[in-house]
Amino acid sequence: MADTASNASTLVLDDKALAEGLITLRDCLRWATSEFHLAGLTYSHGTDSAWDEAVALILGALHLPWDVDPSVQEARLLPMERERIVSLVRARISDRRPLPYLLGEAFFAGLSFVVDERVLIPRSPIAELIEDGFQAWFPEEPPARILDLCTGSGCIGIAAAHYLATAEVDLADISQDALAVARANISRHDVGRRVRAVHSDVFDGLQGQRYDLIVSNPPYVDARDLANMPAEFRHEPGLALGAGDDGLDIVRRILREAREHLTDRGVLIVEVGNSDHHLEKAFPEVPFLWLEFERGGQGVFALAADELDAHAASFAS
Repeated sequence: MADTASNASTLVLDDKALAEGLITLRDCLRWATSEFHLAGLTYSHGTDSAWDEAVALILGALHLPWDVDPSVQEARLLPMERERIVSLVRARISDRRPLPYLLGEAFFAGLSFVVDERVLIPRSPIAELIEDGFQAWFPEEPPARILDLCTGSGCIGIAAAHYLATAEVDLADISQDALAVARANISRHDVGRRVRAVHSDVFDGLQGQRYDLIVSNPPYVDARDLANMPAEFRHEPGLALGAGDDGLDIVRRILREAREHLTDRGVLIVEVGNSDHHLEKAFPEVPFLWLEFERGGQGVFALAADELDAHAASFAS
């Protein structure tokens, strides 16, 4: 016990001394980037390199915007600011906690969302469709009613409400914990007049409701990918990730039941990620429209209401 206490004391002293030596924001950026490289972190929650992760951590720790003037790198930091940065870098490396959980914030479609371990960290390529107002399917009149199914933090539905100022949006999830985060984000963005959170196991809590657009980023990770996920992903709720051997347990339910909740001109958009090949194998006769994204991403399909009608027998089997 004495050795453990001594080691902990030494680490605290070392970190305090280290913080004293990191004078400017640039010093912190260089040090954090080097530490992340040495640690071999996985970057899949909003950044894709050690440098980008260091920038995001330090700007977040200092409550500075992404587009801050680069000259701020020469700014001298207060002791408490340097100590906070050192603490966050240590936690990112030792715990492998994704950075958005450490900061309590993630960005999606240009908007800031509250996040913690009750919800997935927003990273869906569907953000591009939202920013474009789903123009490919609604070129003249925007969707009046939208469902964000398996909503998690509520980022998809709330962002849709932000970009489509007349849309009414339901956020549905089986997890009450996730819905608590979604409600916090509804308040954060002041969209409570048009957005509501609904407890629902897929469509079970939405009887009688119909939508022009159903968008879903459901659990879709297959058993093999789930078993081999890097440590960072193990901090995210398992309920929101795994969905059976082929990752399609929830997606099959969505395909089977979505038509009952779509208007005749309605559209279903679903992200299945790396399980896209499982989906095509399971339903080879269905003409899934696989979407392409300028900023990267894969495994998002769209089906119109009439296509769901045409293949209802396949989805029911």
